[in-house]
Amino acid sequence: MPMRFTSAGFIGITGPITRESEMKKILASLIEGTTLSRDQMHKVMQTIMSGSAQPEQIAGVLVALAAKGETSLEISAAAEVLRELMVPVELQASAPAIDIVGTGGDGANLFNVSTAACFVVAAAGVPVAKHGNVAVSSSSGSANLFRTLGLDLSLSPEQIGRCINDVGIGFMFAPQHHPAMKHVAPVRKALGVRTLFNVLGPLINPARVRHHVIGVYAPELLTVMAEALRDLGSERALIVHSEDGLDELSIAAPSQMVMLDHGEITLCDFDPASVGILGSLEPLVVDSAEQSLALIQAAFAGEPGPAADIIALNAGAALCVAQRAGTIAEGVAMARSLMTNGAAAERVRQLQAFAPAVSA
Repeated sequence: MPMRFTSAGFIGITGPITRESEMKKILASLIEGTTLSRDQMHKVMQTIMSGSAQPEQIAGVLVALAAKGETSLEISAAAEVLRELMVPVELQASAPAIDIVGTGGDGANLFNVSTAACFVVAAAGVPVAKHGNVAVSSSSGSANLFRTLGLDLSLSPEQIGRCINDVGIGFMFAPQHHPAMKHVAPVRKALGVRTLFNVLGPLINPARVRHHVIGVYAPELLTVMAEALRDLGSERALIVHSEDGLDELSIAAPSQMVMLDHGEITLCDFDPASVGILGSLEPLVVDSAEQSLALIQAAFAGEPGPAADIIALNAGAALCVAQRAGTIAEGVAMARSLMTNGAAAERVRQLQAFAPAVSA
């Protein structure tokens, strides 16, 4: 069935599988290495996310997909179903909103670079709709950091929309916007390996942003993610993976990048030395959200060093995607200025004032 995107979502997604024999047939196809059609993937995901699939079936599908390698079509089809099921956030911002996010799974245990970069980008006047969860590969996921900042993670979709409009940045806590994920959580935990759901998070932003900076844990995902974003209607996106394994731009090694620009996909390499940045990742490793926040606060207070460098680098890339900077080098210079002049720190204070956590 053909797909049609509207402001409300995707029209034309078929329903779940109703016969066990059909699920067995799809599983057999996956085991043989066959790529599922969009319709088949829709049916599989509807079955899983409606709670109609058995745990063994869910595990079988996820493992078989991972073993053969998920295609961009399978990923985008899965994301379409999850977008239909999510609790959306409507934005009033006049400029296109952006999200800076990683798939997680890089195992580097760095402080939360992407969330820090979001505050810098918001300080530049770019609306930021940050979608995230607790940590996957580190001690400080975006939700961990926002909690440490004393922010309320239970805002309604309407409140989040106003927050993004008024403050320029808002946070959408994934479990509150994707309740159907409860059907796969036990299986994912039991499997303990990367699956399709590790790459879906950046594609199912509840605010349906169409500008992205997405870090991936493996270079094989670069083009696949760009193609999936194109299928989903995104306009501009930068997909990155560093040679030292980070799911973001690194200050210690070159990165591979794929740019999506209104349907056109281009591949390129980026060396941080080209913008005067080169440093060690060792000072950036943390084991708590509190340590992560301390590094961010120091950078936002104008303290030079590797934390400020990696924030500026990733924020600079996002400013380039948002077309506030013509090049990453220009974006890095802008990001540094927004940290040293206090604008990024002020954006944090404004968010804390808008959405303070309710004391127990």
